[in-house]
Amino acid sequence: MRDIYAAAILRLEGYRAAGRLLVSAACGAALQKGCMHMGWVEFILAFTVFFLSHGVPVRPPMRPWLEARLGARGFTLAYSALSLGVLAWLIGAAGRAPFVPLWDWAPWQAHLVLAAMLPVCVIIALTLGRPNPFSFGGARNDIFDPDRPGIVRVTRHPLLLALAIWAGAHLFPNGDLAHVILFGTFAAFALLGGRLVDRRARRTLGSQWSPLLQKSRQTPVFRAFPLGESLLRLGLGVVLYLVLIGVHPWLFGVSPLP
Repeated sequence: MRDIYAAAILRLEGYRAAGRLLVSAACGAALQKGCMHMGWVEFILAFTVFFLSHGVPVRPPMRPWLEARLGARGFTLAYSALSLGVLAWLIGAAGRAPFVPLWDWAPWQAHLVLAAMLPVCVIIALTLGRPNPFSFGGARNDIFDPDRPGIVRVTRHPLLLALAIWAGAHLFPNGDLAHVILFGTFAAFALLGGRLVDRRARRTLGSQWSPLLQKSRQTPVFRAFPLGESLLRLGLGVVLYLVLIGVHPWLFGVSPLP
């Protein structure tokens, strides 16, 4: 009888242990499913906030109201800080979203990004702070000189060009669903958003838009770029490139070097 009783106790303990394992597995699966769901929710929320934060402040009713209180320079600084902050959140949210692989990583993809990012940094350095009444990212547009248009001689939307190269290059080594949505959306916006920016610039410049652009395009390339300023900006672009390589592991947890 004692042996039968002991066997029954052992069997009961085994059932209890199995039950605890099943409950633990079920809770773990539910928790994992909940985390995956929250990961997508954060990603969608970050994307929504990103587009709202870029579109709402520059709309005609909102921008004059903000500039009247912050000043033109204050508005630009606040808008830039907001854009960078939300972009950092969006990139982080893409990394925290559930990993759904679409293609495998290959070593050549890292070399592609390194090669593409140098012209991206140079374009940014040649754009920021220079007058460009045809697009965004410039400064002091009222003193734009079509005889010295700088990078506007090559493209009237240099930051969109930089965005397209950046997004397209980063699409290849990030072959999971969240990052493909992220970089694919940026690339599509960069390629298609020029028309929206043109429409806004045409409203601002009125009848001056076409002749001003035509004169800028007729300027010889060697005259379009002021030598001293252009060399300085090229150097700053190289410095920016090296800095991004250095801080990339700290910012995103991944080294860009092969």
